[in-house]
Amino acid sequence: MKKIILFFTITMAFGLVNAQESFEVSTLRIGPYKVFMPKAEVEKIAGITLKKSDGEKRNIVKYNGESIQIDLFDNYINEANPSVPSITYMTTTSKKFKTKSGIGVGSTKEDLINAYRNYPSFAVRPDWDKNNKPVKDSGYFTLEDSQAGTHLSFKFINNIVTEISVYLNEGC
Repeated sequence: MKKIILFFTITMAFGLVNAQESFEVSTLRIGPYKVFMPKAEVEKIAGITLKKSDGEKRNIVKYNGESIQIDLFDNYINEANPSVPSITYMTTTSKKFKTKSGIGVGSTKEDLINAYRNYPSFAVRPDWDKNNKPVKDSGYFTLEDSQAGTHLSFKFINNIVTEISVYLNEGC
């Protein structure tokens, strides 16, 4: 009986650790999906066929019941692979995805500032409407990873994070 209880406890502990890691957000990833991940690899994880993005098409994948929007564009990977459809942009509104600092949908603007005040490169900017006017109480807190050439952006409305995005830095 002791062996069964021990086995069950160890199994649960490893299951919980793996479940937490799979919902990680960073400047390179949301869950198991990473910027520059080739389309074939994304489709293998998602279990569905995805289309290259053209600004209109949106690929929505489910990961453990949570939605992630993934945009695929042709990217230069290396000389052997000069044009490969791969992830360029991802976004989610799920509360399950969090950074190692515990920041995610539902966090406050103050939480963001406290967690990342010493980050080497961040920006806070307002959101803009279709008429190029700032939207009241809406904006973005963005971390730039210059080594990876990516951004991790948190959209906030009324000082609460409502969306997380990871994408290529267009300037790279």
